[in-house]
Amino acid sequence: MTVEARPPAGSPVDASASREGPAASDSRLESMPELAVLAAGVSKRFDDKDVVQDLTFQIGRGQIFGIVGPSGCGKTTTIRMMLGVLKPSGGELLLMGRPPHLFRRRDRQRLGYMPQLFVLFPELSVWENLNFAASIYGMGWFSRGKRLESALDIVELGDARSRPAGQLSGGMQRRLELACVLVHEPDVLFLDEPTAGIDPVLRAKFWDHFRELRDAGRTLIITTQYVTESEYCDRVAVMRDGRLIAIGSPEEVRRQAMGGEAIRVTGPDLDRRAVTAIRGVEGVIRVRRSDDDALEVIAEDAGRAVPDLLEALAAADVEVTEVEEQRPSFDDVFVRLMEAAGGRGE
Repeated sequence: MTVEARPPAGSPVDASASREGPAASDSRLESMPELAVLAAGVSKRFDDKDVVQDLTFQIGRGQIFGIVGPSGCGKTTTIRMMLGVLKPSGGELLLMGRPPHLFRRRDRQRLGYMPQLFVLFPELSVWENLNFAASIYGMGWFSRGKRLESALDIVELGDARSRPAGQLSGGMQRRLELACVLVHEPDVLFLDEPTAGIDPVLRAKFWDHFRELRDAGRTLIITTQYVTESEYCDRVAVMRDGRLIAIGSPEEVRRQAMGGEAIRVTGPDLDRRAVTAIRGVEGVIRVRRSDDDALEVIAEDAGRAVPDLLEALAAADVEVTEVEEQRPSFDDVFVRLMEAAGGRGE
């Protein structure tokens, strides 16, 4: 896969910021060119129902930003507001420095959108479907051939260019859909559950494509119900009932869910002496028994706490079999966040 490189982007910036009027916001984002999206207190109401409430976040250029949450939590509505398809009911939302619902045609040509349900023409070949997508964006014949070849190369469908789309496997059709989104070389890609319904091998391949696009300078905003895909994002936002309940890098979200970093201490006789010794270690937040022969320790910094734990337990004459830093799966992280927010997220 080859992707045309873009100029390097600045580092992602964490969410912040005061609310200002539209003119002030435009100049603010222009003064922070590393930002692709700025959202402050964004909400969306349909009739008498709040679908999205008080979203505040920033997305850096040239990063993969994941939006994770159960069905109906507001992911697609959030994407559609960023695309300008829906106008926010409240708050402030800027994409590349401007409110997206005010974008003109030339602005929209910088965007790519892959919806959950993408319509291909089954009787047309792979090449013809891709050519039709290119024509929608007004691409001239002179540059179109090279762009089509590049898009097919990215998704590795060059050998299938003459096959009717209706004869492709489900996974190959999904790759063709991605190629149709990439053919005009957008700066910002919105991918709404792009890996839904495809097998794990192809899902991993898609994420290889996404990382290469990111490394070439493009910004990818991806929604997913697959919680484990959070690990592949530079930053991730977790949503429930239209609200953000966690945001940050995968490790930051993991720490937020667990209340710190986890350490497992095992030994034959971890009694009250062991608990007292551990609680006296700087940076330890809490201790609880997880098994008959094990304690779970939550610390601010596990790497820094482990040597101090060993020293404290040795001083207390507590025999220890093993001290191990724990890295909870994102499934566990997601469950913790959902429970803390008031449910399991079905």
